[in-house]
Amino acid sequence: MVMQEIWQITQSMASFQRSLGWKSWLCEGKFDFGSLCIQRFIIDGLNVLFLFLFYMLLILGSVRKSYSNGDTRKHWIFIFVSVYCAVISFTYIISGVWDILDRNDESRNLRWVVDFITALVWISLSVSLIVRRIRWVRVVVIVWWVSFSVLASVLNGEVLLKMQGIHIIDIVSWPAKLMLLLCAWKHFSQSASKNRPDQSLSEPLVGKSEAHRTDLCRASFISRLTFSWLHPLLSLGYSKPLGLDDVPDLTSEDEAILQYKKFNNAWGCLRGDKSSTNTHNLVIQALAKVYMKEMIIEGVYAILRTFAVVVLPLLLYAFVQYSTQKRENKIDGVFLVGYLVIIKVTESLSQRHCFFNSRRSGMRMRSALMVAVYQKQLKLSSQGRRRHTTGEIVNYIAVDAYRMGEFPWWFHLGWSLTVQLFLGVGVLFLTVGVGVLPGLVPLLICSFLNVPIAKFIQNCQTRFMVAQDERLRATSEVLNNMKIIKLQSWEEKFKNMIESFRLKEFEWLTELQVKKAYGTALYWMSPTIVSSVIFMGCAVWRSAPLNASTIFTILAALRMVAEPVRTIPDALSMLIQVKVSLDRLNVFLLEDELSDEHVQRRQPQDSEKIIRIHAGAFSWDTYTTATTLRRIDFEVRRGEKVAVCGPVGAGKSSLLYAVLGEIPKISGTVDVFGSVAYVSQTSWIQSGTIRDNILFGKPMENTRYSKAIKACALDKDIDSFDHGDLTEIGQRGLNMSGGQKQRIQLARAVYNDADIYLLDDPFSAVDAHTASILFNDCVMGALAKKTVILVTHQVEFLTAADTILVMEGGEIIQMGSYKDLLTAGTAFEQLVNAHKDAMTVLDPEINGHGGEYEVNRMNGSTGSYPTKQNSEREISVKPQAGIQLTEEEAKEIGDAGWKPYLDYLSISKGSIYLGLTTFSQSSFVALQLAATYWLAVAIQIPQIGSGVLIGTYAGISAISTVFAFLRSWFAARLGLKASKAFFSGFTNSVFKAPMLFFDSTPIGRILTRASSDLSVLDFDIPFSMSYVIAGFIEVLTTIGVAASVTWQIIFVAMLAMIATIYVQRYYLASARELVRINGTTKAPVMNYAAETSLGVVTIRAFDMMDKFFQNYLKLIDMDAKLLFHSNAAMEWLVIRIEVLQNLTLFSIALFLVLLPQGAVTPGFVGLSLSYALTLTNTQVFTSRWYSSLANYIVSVERIKQFMNIPSEPPAIVDDKRPPSSWPSLGRIDLLDLKIKYRPNAPLVLKGISCTFKEGTRVGVVGRTGSGKTTLISALFRLVEPVSGRILIDGLDICSIGLKDLRLKLSIIPQEPALFKGSIRTNLDPLGLYSDNEIWEAIEKCQLKSTVLSLPNLLDSSVSDEGENWSAGQRQLFCLGRVLLKRNRILVLDEATASIDSATDAVLQRVIRQEFSRCTVVTVAHRVPTVIDSDMVMVLSYGKLVEFDEPSKLLEVNSYFSKLVAEYWSSCQGNSMKSLSNKQ
Repeated sequence: MVMQEIWQITQSMASFQRSLGWKSWLCEGKFDFGSLCIQRFIIDGLNVLFLFLFYMLLILGSVRKSYSNGDTRKHWIFIFVSVYCAVISFTYIISGVWDILDRNDESRNLRWVVDFITALVWISLSVSLIVRRIRWVRVVVIVWWVSFSVLASVLNGEVLLKMQGIHIIDIVSWPAKLMLLLCAWKHFSQSASKNRPDQSLSEPLVGKSEAHRTDLCRASFISRLTFSWLHPLLSLGYSKPLGLDDVPDLTSEDEAILQYKKFNNAWGCLRGDKSSTNTHNLVIQALAKVYMKEMIIEGVYAILRTFAVVVLPLLLYAFVQYSTQKRENKIDGVFLVGYLVIIKVTESLSQRHCFFNSRRSGMRMRSALMVAVYQKQLKLSSQGRRRHTTGEIVNYIAVDAYRMGEFPWWFHLGWSLTVQLFLGVGVLFLTVGVGVLPGLVPLLICSFLNVPIAKFIQNCQTRFMVAQDERLRATSEVLNNMKIIKLQSWEEKFKNMIESFRLKEFEWLTELQVKKAYGTALYWMSPTIVSSVIFMGCAVWRSAPLNASTIFTILAALRMVAEPVRTIPDALSMLIQVKVSLDRLNVFLLEDELSDEHVQRRQPQDSEKIIRIHAGAFSWDTYTTATTLRRIDFEVRRGEKVAVCGPVGAGKSSLLYAVLGEIPKISGTVDVFGSVAYVSQTSWIQSGTIRDNILFGKPMENTRYSKAIKACALDKDIDSFDHGDLTEIGQRGLNMSGGQKQRIQLARAVYNDADIYLLDDPFSAVDAHTASILFNDCVMGALAKKTVILVTHQVEFLTAADTILVMEGGEIIQMGSYKDLLTAGTAFEQLVNAHKDAMTVLDPEINGHGGEYEVNRMNGSTGSYPTKQNSEREISVKPQAGIQLTEEEAKEIGDAGWKPYLDYLSISKGSIYLGLTTFSQSSFVALQLAATYWLAVAIQIPQIGSGVLIGTYAGISAISTVFAFLRSWFAARLGLKASKAFFSGFTNSVFKAPMLFFDSTPIGRILTRASSDLSVLDFDIPFSMSYVIAGFIEVLTTIGVAASVTWQIIFVAMLAMIATIYVQRYYLASARELVRINGTTKAPVMNYAAETSLGVVTIRAFDMMDKFFQNYLKLIDMDAKLLFHSNAAMEWLVIRIEVLQNLTLFSIALFLVLLPQGAVTPGFVGLSLSYALTLTNTQVFTSRWYSSLANYIVSVERIKQFMNIPSEPPAIVDDKRPPSSWPSLGRIDLLDLKIKYRPNAPLVLKGISCTFKEGTRVGVVGRTGSGKTTLISALFRLVEPVSGRILIDGLDICSIGLKDLRLKLSIIPQEPALFKGSIRTNLDPLGLYSDNEIWEAIEKCQLKSTVLSLPNLLDSSVSDEGENWSAGQRQLFCLGRVLLKRNRILVLDEATASIDSATDAVLQRVIRQEFSRCTVVTVAHRVPTVIDSDMVMVLSYGKLVEFDEPSKLLEVNSYFSKLVAEYWSSCQGNSMKSLSNKQ
């Protein structure tokens, strides 16, 4: 035994021991906690430890200059006690000098060392009483003073009782020790009063009320220590379900803005430092610079916890030794219980505050990096935006920055467990001596075996993340384009694609979970193997007897060592993942930012020049010699109206980007004088209300607001909504029509009241009448005094422009007035002639109705079509009364009970696996108990040899390891089965959901369930269930073992368990709601970042970066405050559970001490205490995982919500499938068709009856929102009729499956949709056509020359949403799709809105040729597009007002003739005059 070894050593070092006297740490070879020597040694050791902490923190404070700013004057008591301590220190110095000089006394040879150390302690106490201190030094000295005063006074009392006397120097110093207690109380009171927040210094950064901040900022020391400051929130949560407003705001020091400022300052210093040290990751260096102090403090907590854990096996040894004593000494036993109390309290408090502060630091790091990424994307250059897509930027925030939340926790866990591992080996060596050496071999082997398993798991994790990213990208793309997917009946193809990505993901998930089961087996196998080998080593080398104290100390030490062996690889894996994330963030944050040199922005001057570009050359790709724009020279005068025109891909939008400074400038100068407002070609709308989108962060001015709404023809639309301009717009404007979105962003620009307006083809998404209103009332009216650059394909508006720029191939080939350019001929003449050809059929002289049209022009449209008042609402999105268009996200409230757990098991059909998991865990615990019970019994029987003892133990333990593996394996199978079932149900439900679901549900909500919620199902829930079951069985077993030795403990344990259950329920009432609310606050953070990335050009143009930045800070803080309070609530729970279970542990120890000597054998004392020492950690483990499981199960609720979406009709109706040749004719009959979008909503189409004859071309016209798009939706059954029927070739389309219907119809949608991939996969997603057929279609849709110029031809890439192609080109690709399909029925839903008139004319000719025998239904804003149709359908307010041949409708005063007149009036004017002049 080690104590015998120590005894032999002490005999050989007798003289050394005599020299040390009573201060000898060996204490004459007796390791007895009841001895005065050991107690003095412990007190001295604590003093040295506190002395070390004091000076370390003092030095840290001096380096960082973090002294207290409070009053530096000291109370007289501090000065008095400080002088007193100095005198005592001087006394010990004299004593030490005397010891050196006194050579006659052999016992004093080295006593002077002890005297000088004690003198150092007392002088340090003197310094601690008067020096200025930082906060953490104050905490340390208070604890030091209190512990030293109490322990030394207790020791002095014990000396007086036992020895009937006391040393003179102890009598002199005793009053000083007692006065230290008084100083501690005085200092604590002062600190508590200083911690009261100063109202003048705590003003919120973004207008937050101090009263609503978390109580942490007002908490006392004790409240902080015990997390009692959380009581008000938990009490409120227990009385009612918490809401977001009930959760207090963060303290000002935790807010994102402060963390970002500190990080940005450090980042700026590092970026500015040109030394060679900055070649490494700057993000890591900046974080270290900002958070080093916090990490050191957390490290102090971690090392205290580690020391406390390491001491526990030694205490177990002491207790067993105490039980073997022949004579009874209750005082020694009580002192052992006291030491146990101190150690467990130290462990509990240090671990809780280490965990809480680590996660708090992680939250701060996370917030700082999230803000840094967001701020970076606001400044990111065009090349940077091409290298980092919107999805990647969101991933930097959602994955990489979020991962930092757990980084400090894993970091401290990693290094502290490493220290624990080495100290644990030291305890083993101290216990059994050289017998431990053989055990180190299997320990090292098991440790090294963890490395390949950890690497394999990390590799699986990486592969899984890659597969998950691919699936989520595809899912996001599909959800964004769900309408076109449903129209084309591509659901099955894209569903299979997502499922194939999930299959790859699932393969790696399976590998990952199964390998974790092997890791679990290794974790439980290693203590068995190592302990058996150590026992064998003890038996062979006889380094220690195999008695109760040795055996159970070894088992306790190995249990302590097993945790690091198992966890360190996980910590390393996590730290590696963090390093990868930090590298990714470093690359992004080092990206080029938008240079202010591209554009010289100046304040408006008296000069008439407001925009000037001289010798400009610009290129999107600065690494190539090719330029996007070249030889750009033009000036714009104040108030001038400039029109930019040209064919598709000419560089018109790039010219506006050049003015904005978005496109890199190669050469030349760009000067802009004044503020800018920008309207993009593809409308960018924020999630929020209509008012929010128009105000765009500006304060409300009612007069200006009303004028902007009227100028953009939005007044009637807004009046039609139940919530007016407070109507919520869905994500990316999904519940607004294209025209409405364009008018909203136009109103945003008008309200901004800028000096310069850049309008990128804003009229392409509205009908001709609305376009005319917008041009006249907005561009020429509201913006009459403003400078406007208008990119447009509408030639009819060019006559009003002061200057026209004609672009082609990236150059301005012509510039001048309309008349001058028309005279000059060439390119501009071709554009005008194309428009003239389209207008010919509308010429009033040709049609003989000039007088009538002129009257209409002069008087305005009459009857049902007043000029402006009929900009109708989008009828299709009329909400139910009192309900917003975008519904609030549903969440469960209160305790859902067992229902979500039963749902999890029933949907996954995994009850059998749960049962097997429970059986395996029960068997494992039973066998583990049998093994230790065998040791406790067998060591008392002399006849049982060491071989039998060890062999039986090893055999039982080995069998138990098999059940540990089976437990994890069954849990993994349960999780995999559940993941597959939930994903399948969720995916099927979403793909079968009607379009109304996607119109009212933001994509972020669906993606959150497909990503984070599904990830919880994949990884967390199955093992959480397993851990809860395991922990529950372990707790019951521990109490059972203790009760079998001391039956009285069962009463204490029952009371503790009841109190634990109450505390846990009290906690869960609030924690559950915090997690649920947090589930709804994460998505807005990601959505806002994605939304900003998509609209960053608009945001920069309006100079609104700061406003968006402030809004994002609020979103981050809203998300962070829930994380913060969730973490704090968990520590609040754990610290109380630890108190309750520690009471059980202390009671067990006390009962064992108070039992009569010999009542319990040492073996059962060791057995009982070895289990009891794990009780607290096991109960905490169980409660933590149960609470986590209760939070995780919320994901089951959320996914299940989307598994029960009412589905649209079936894709195929087996007994009613149409013939393969259907429709052979293409005849469409509408019979009293009535449509509404919701059961309680008004009718959108109101009894339409007409027939589209086979092979005819039917034009559908009407004002914006008249029901044109709804009619198309009804034809494709995106919405089901309330009554009436639609017949195609006599077959009711509602009687057949959706797939059979939609595959037989072709459509070019209003908003073109391209998918990431190649040109080939976009034109032929199902792979049905040959390359020749694809090339033929490309040629017919005017894209052949463009595609041939690309190096990869048909395999050339198409980026996300086709961003590398212009809006017109995307529309042409959609035309190519229908040219391939060649169905009998073709629908053109405003398909040529984004292309110029010349291309439009060519395409109309192609459509006439290719679909001459087909029924073509055309919905168009441009009247010439439908003027040559066989029939024209006119809709108004959902009613069919006219249906006849266009020539007949033009002959009478019809609705259609009035539409033509309005279009004519908007186009005629100067354009026709110029044409006549030329003729």
